Amino acid sequence: MKNLLNFLVEVGKLKRMPRMGWVLRGIDNPETIADHTFRMTLMTWILCCKKKLNISKALKMSLIHDLCEVYAGDTTPFDCILSRKGKKGKNIFNKWPRLSKKEKEIFFLNKCKKENKALRKITSKLPPKLRKEIINLWDEYEKGLTLEGRFVRQVDRVENLLQALEYWKKGKKFKIEPWWIQIEELVDDPLLLKFIKVLEKRFHKKK
Repeated sequence: MKNLLNFLVEVGKLKRMPRMGWVLRGIDNPETIADHTFRMTLMTWILCCKKKLNISKALKMSLIHDLCEVYAGDTTPFDCILSRKGKKGKNIFNKWPRLSKKEKEIFFLNKCKKENKALRKITSKLPPKLRKEIINLWDEYEKGLTLEGRFVRQVDRVENLLQALEYWKKGKKFKIEPWWIQIEELVDDPLLLKFIKVLEKRFHKKK
Protein backbone atom coordinates (compact mmCIF):
# COMPACT_ATOMS: atom_id res chain seq x y z
CA MET A 1 0.00 0.00 0.00
CA LYS A 2 2.93 2.33 0.64
CA ASN A 3 4.05 2.02 -2.99
CA LEU A 4 0.50 2.66 -4.22
CA LEU A 5 0.32 5.79 -2.08
CA ASN A 6 3.67 7.03 -3.37
CA PHE A 7 2.45 6.45 -6.94
CA LEU A 8 -0.73 8.45 -6.32
CA VAL A 9 1.24 11.28 -4.71
CA GLU A 10 3.47 11.46 -7.78
CA VAL A 11 0.47 11.36 -10.13
CA GLY A 12 -1.05 14.20 -8.11
CA LYS A 13 1.67 16.47 -9.47
CA LEU A 14 -0.23 16.52 -12.76
CA LYS A 15 -2.88 18.64 -11.03
CA ARG A 16 -0.28 21.40 -10.71
CA MET A 17 1.49 21.02 -14.06
CA PRO A 18 0.15 23.45 -16.70
CA ARG A 19 -0.10 22.37 -20.32
CA MET A 20 2.93 23.85 -22.05
CA GLY A 21 1.14 24.81 -25.26
CA TRP A 22 -0.92 27.35 -23.31
CA VAL A 23 2.04 28.56 -21.25
CA LEU A 24 4.00 29.27 -24.43
CA ARG A 25 1.06 31.23 -25.81
CA GLY A 26 0.74 33.35 -22.68
CA ILE A 27 -2.63 32.06 -21.48
CA ASP A 28 -3.39 33.22 -17.94
CA ASN A 29 -4.03 30.42 -15.44
CA PRO A 30 -3.88 27.67 -18.11
CA GLU A 31 -5.39 24.24 -17.70
CA THR A 32 -3.24 21.57 -16.08
CA ILE A 33 -2.43 18.16 -17.51
CA ALA A 34 -4.94 16.66 -15.05
CA ASP A 35 -7.62 19.12 -16.21
CA HIS A 36 -7.12 17.93 -19.77
CA THR A 37 -7.21 14.26 -18.73
CA PHE A 38 -10.49 14.73 -16.85
CA ARG A 39 -12.47 16.12 -19.77
CA MET A 40 -10.79 13.86 -22.29
CA THR A 41 -11.79 10.81 -20.23
CA LEU A 42 -15.35 12.05 -19.96
CA MET A 43 -15.45 12.59 -23.73
CA THR A 44 -14.02 9.11 -24.28
CA TRP A 45 -16.72 7.51 -22.14
CA ILE A 46 -19.62 9.41 -23.72
CA LEU A 47 -18.46 8.99 -27.31
CA CYS A 48 -17.39 5.37 -26.84
CA CYS A 49 -20.98 4.52 -25.97
CA LYS A 50 -21.83 5.29 -29.59
CA LYS A 51 -19.18 2.91 -30.94
CA LYS A 52 -18.47 -0.82 -30.68
CA LEU A 53 -15.35 -0.46 -28.60
CA ASN A 54 -14.12 -1.81 -25.28
CA ILE A 55 -15.21 1.11 -23.08
CA SER A 56 -13.31 -0.11 -20.02
CA LYS A 57 -10.06 -0.30 -21.97
CA ALA A 58 -10.64 3.08 -23.60
CA LEU A 59 -11.33 4.76 -20.25
CA LYS A 60 -8.21 3.28 -18.66
CA MET A 61 -6.19 4.34 -21.68
CA SER A 62 -7.48 7.90 -21.41
CA LEU A 63 -6.74 8.06 -17.69
CA ILE A 64 -3.11 6.93 -18.05
CA HIS A 65 -2.17 8.47 -21.40
CA ASP A 66 -0.31 11.42 -19.82
CA LEU A 67 1.06 9.79 -16.64
CA CYS A 68 4.54 9.86 -18.13
CA GLU A 69 4.46 13.65 -18.14
CA VAL A 70 5.07 13.70 -14.38
CA TYR A 71 8.73 13.12 -15.29
CA ALA A 72 8.90 13.64 -19.07
CA GLY A 73 7.11 16.98 -19.09
CA ASP A 74 4.50 18.12 -21.60
CA THR A 75 5.88 17.94 -25.14
CA THR A 76 4.33 20.15 -27.84
CA PRO A 77 4.48 19.75 -31.65
CA PHE A 78 6.47 23.01 -31.74
CA ASP A 79 9.32 21.86 -29.49
CA CYS A 80 11.67 20.77 -32.26
CA ILE A 81 11.18 24.11 -34.05
CA LEU A 82 11.60 26.16 -30.87
CA SER A 83 14.89 24.40 -30.14
CA ARG A 84 16.18 25.58 -33.52
CA LYS A 85 14.82 29.14 -33.48
CA GLY A 86 14.99 30.03 -29.80
CA LYS A 87 13.45 33.39 -28.89
CA LYS A 88 13.08 34.29 -32.56
CA GLY A 89 10.52 31.54 -32.89
CA LYS A 90 7.78 33.35 -30.96
CA ASN A 91 5.61 33.76 -34.05
CA ILE A 92 5.82 30.11 -35.05
CA PHE A 93 2.59 29.43 -33.15
CA ASN A 94 0.66 31.19 -35.91
CA LYS A 95 1.20 28.21 -38.19
CA TRP A 96 0.96 24.46 -37.73
CA PRO A 97 4.51 23.00 -37.96
CA ARG A 98 4.87 21.37 -41.37
CA LEU A 99 7.55 18.77 -40.71
CA SER A 100 9.00 16.41 -43.28
CA LYS A 101 8.29 12.69 -42.94
CA LYS A 102 11.79 12.15 -41.57
CA GLU A 103 11.42 15.00 -39.06
CA LYS A 104 8.09 13.58 -37.87
CA GLU A 105 9.63 10.13 -37.41
CA ILE A 106 12.57 11.51 -35.43
CA PHE A 107 10.30 13.69 -33.29
CA PHE A 108 7.96 10.77 -32.56
CA LEU A 109 10.78 8.35 -31.74
CA ASN A 110 12.50 10.79 -29.38
CA LYS A 111 9.23 11.71 -27.67
CA CYS A 112 8.21 8.07 -27.34
CA LYS A 113 11.59 7.05 -25.92
CA LYS A 114 11.59 9.83 -23.33
CA GLU A 115 7.99 9.22 -22.28
CA ASN A 116 8.37 5.45 -22.17
CA LYS A 117 11.31 5.82 -19.81
CA ALA A 118 9.31 8.21 -17.63
CA LEU A 119 6.28 5.89 -17.56
CA ARG A 120 8.42 2.94 -16.49
CA LYS A 121 9.91 5.06 -13.74
CA ILE A 122 6.59 6.19 -12.29
CA THR A 123 5.15 2.67 -12.42
CA SER A 124 8.31 0.90 -11.23
CA LYS A 125 7.02 0.14 -7.72
CA LEU A 126 3.48 -0.87 -8.68
CA PRO A 127 2.32 -4.51 -8.55
CA PRO A 128 3.69 -6.27 -11.69
CA LYS A 129 0.25 -7.01 -13.16
CA LEU A 130 -0.92 -3.40 -12.81
CA ARG A 131 2.38 -2.03 -14.08
CA LYS A 132 2.22 -4.25 -17.15
CA GLU A 133 -1.37 -3.21 -17.88
CA ILE A 134 -0.54 0.49 -17.69
CA ILE A 135 2.51 0.16 -19.94
CA ASN A 136 0.62 -1.95 -22.48
CA LEU A 137 -2.31 0.47 -22.56
CA TRP A 138 0.02 3.42 -23.04
CA ASP A 139 1.80 1.60 -25.86
CA GLU A 140 -1.53 0.84 -27.57
CA TYR A 141 -2.50 4.50 -27.29
CA GLU A 142 0.83 5.98 -28.31
CA LYS A 143 1.29 3.75 -31.35
CA GLY A 144 -2.38 3.34 -32.27
CA LEU A 145 -2.09 -0.44 -32.10
CA THR A 146 -5.79 -1.11 -31.45
CA LEU A 147 -9.17 0.38 -32.34
CA GLU A 148 -9.38 1.77 -28.82
CA GLY A 149 -5.86 3.21 -29.05
CA ARG A 150 -6.55 4.98 -32.32
CA PHE A 151 -9.90 6.31 -31.12
CA VAL A 152 -8.63 7.62 -27.77
CA ARG A 153 -5.64 9.21 -29.47
CA GLN A 154 -8.01 11.14 -31.72
CA VAL A 155 -10.25 12.10 -28.79
CA ASP A 156 -7.13 13.61 -27.23
CA ARG A 157 -6.75 15.89 -30.27
CA VAL A 158 -10.43 16.83 -30.28
CA GLU A 159 -10.39 17.77 -26.59
CA ASN A 160 -7.36 19.93 -27.30
CA LEU A 161 -9.27 21.64 -30.12
CA LEU A 162 -12.22 22.27 -27.80
CA GLN A 163 -9.92 23.86 -25.21
CA ALA A 164 -8.21 25.95 -27.88
CA LEU A 165 -11.57 27.22 -29.14
CA GLU A 166 -12.62 28.16 -25.60
CA TYR A 167 -9.43 30.15 -25.01
CA TRP A 168 -9.57 31.67 -28.49
CA LYS A 169 -13.19 32.74 -28.09
CA LYS A 170 -12.45 34.33 -24.75
CA GLY A 171 -9.54 36.55 -25.76
CA LYS A 172 -8.42 35.68 -29.30
CA LYS A 173 -4.79 36.02 -28.19
CA PHE A 174 -3.63 33.53 -30.80
CA LYS A 175 -4.60 32.25 -34.23
CA ILE A 176 -6.90 29.22 -34.20
CA GLU A 177 -6.03 27.96 -37.70
CA PRO A 178 -3.18 25.61 -36.56
CA TRP A 179 -5.66 23.49 -34.58
CA TRP A 180 -7.91 23.02 -37.58
CA ILE A 181 -4.94 21.96 -39.69
CA GLN A 182 -3.88 19.49 -36.99
CA ILE A 183 -7.38 18.04 -36.87
CA GLU A 184 -7.39 17.59 -40.65
CA GLU A 185 -4.09 15.70 -40.43
CA LEU A 186 -4.79 13.53 -37.38
CA VAL A 187 -8.54 12.90 -37.06
CA ASP A 188 -10.50 10.68 -39.45
CA ASP A 189 -12.98 8.89 -37.16
CA PRO A 190 -16.52 9.52 -38.56
CA LEU A 191 -18.08 10.06 -35.14
CA LEU A 192 -15.40 12.54 -34.09
CA LEU A 193 -15.65 14.37 -37.41
CA LYS A 194 -19.37 14.75 -36.75
CA PHE A 195 -18.61 16.13 -33.28
CA ILE A 196 -16.06 18.53 -34.78
CA LYS A 197 -18.75 19.91 -37.12
CA VAL A 198 -20.80 20.78 -34.04
CA LEU A 199 -17.78 22.50 -32.50
CA GLU A 200 -17.23 24.50 -35.67
CA LYS A 201 -20.84 25.61 -35.77
CA ARG A 202 -20.84 26.70 -32.14
CA PHE A 203 -17.56 28.62 -32.07
CA HIS A 204 -17.54 30.00 -35.60
CA LYS A 205 -21.31 30.57 -35.82
CA LYS A 206 -21.61 28.57 -39.03
CA LYS A 207 -25.10 27.50 -40.01
